[in-house]
Amino acid sequence: MMITLDQVRAALSGQGVMAAQDGDHPPLRGWETAAALAVTTSGSTGEPKTVLLGADALTTSAELTHARLGGPGTWLLALPTTHIAGIQVLVRSVVAGTEPGVMDLAPGFRASDFAVAARPVLAEPGRHYTALVPTQLARLVATEGPGLAAVRQFDAVLIGGAATPPAVLERARRLGVRVVTTYGMSETSGGCVYDGLPLDGVRVRLDDGRIEVGGPVLALGYRGGEPFGEWFRTGDLGRIRDDGTLEVLGRADDVIISGGENIAPSRVERALTAQPGVREACVVGLADQEWGQVVAAAVVPEDPGDPPDADELCAAVGEVVGRFAMPKRVVFVTELPLRGPGKVDRKAVASSFG
Repeated sequence: MMITLDQVRAALSGQGVMAAQDGDHPPLRGWETAAALAVTTSGSTGEPKTVLLGADALTTSAELTHARLGGPGTWLLALPTTHIAGIQVLVRSVVAGTEPGVMDLAPGFRASDFAVAARPVLAEPGRHYTALVPTQLARLVATEGPGLAAVRQFDAVLIGGAATPPAVLERARRLGVRVVTTYGMSETSGGCVYDGLPLDGVRVRLDDGRIEVGGPVLALGYRGGEPFGEWFRTGDLGRIRDDGTLEVLGRADDVIISGGENIAPSRVERALTAQPGVREACVVGLADQEWGQVVAAAVVPEDPGDPPDADELCAAVGEVVGRFAMPKRVVFVTELPLRGPGKVDRKAVASSFG
């Protein structure tokens, strides 16, 4: 169910609950009644859950975002409001007191349509922002044109929803796009770590490599469950770099155990997408009687008619990550299956290997 700007205004002022989900549901009870938003997770790694968020967490997230970006501004909504990233664009607009531009996504995302939707937003005085998923950014910076010209004019372009290939980030920044990478989820009111640094008041820590988040942006809890405590334990693995920024290594559930070695798919994917001729890659583990699991890679080449050499890609992974992480199977595909807010559907990728 798509959420509208009027629904956001009403919910933030205590006049109802926004529901980014279809169907009938039992009434909220107990602590659940403090919710202003009920949003269902994408279910990309398991059963979807309904996250309940209070108005304070949503508005605080918006205020902290504006503070980090340089002040309130006018937003372009280029994401569906069935997920937290799109909903937060509307929340930020309400908090900023501005009217967002809205891109029609019914025909799909096209760079030329983005340029048209951006025009009235960029004509407004003050600062200008938008939020995209990596696939959208990749399409905007793929070629010179009105889409690239438009996205260059935004004061900040938030990128989240999935890991962005380093080559896409490098190209976007080289072309003058002010990209801000974000990490977060429905349970944290959307992005709460920008370019590796938590928003003011947001706390991040690691527990045995697992990322935990605390602070005023946390959700109340899951519908039908217990309320969250001071900390929310994510399903993601991370590490703190030498400069103090957070590096997200991927989902703990996605770790591949092959011959006793733990392999983070994200590290293999980064090695693959750093190679010439590779646009995107998804790495999964396939069951194997000898090794337990073997590494398999689905690769989207820049030119489908002239894909890179698979053996050379595997050798590059061996040099960067280690021989134990070299893919045993590589397939070239025209695109990766997606679900939710632009996330790669790893289950679908794994099933495609047969």
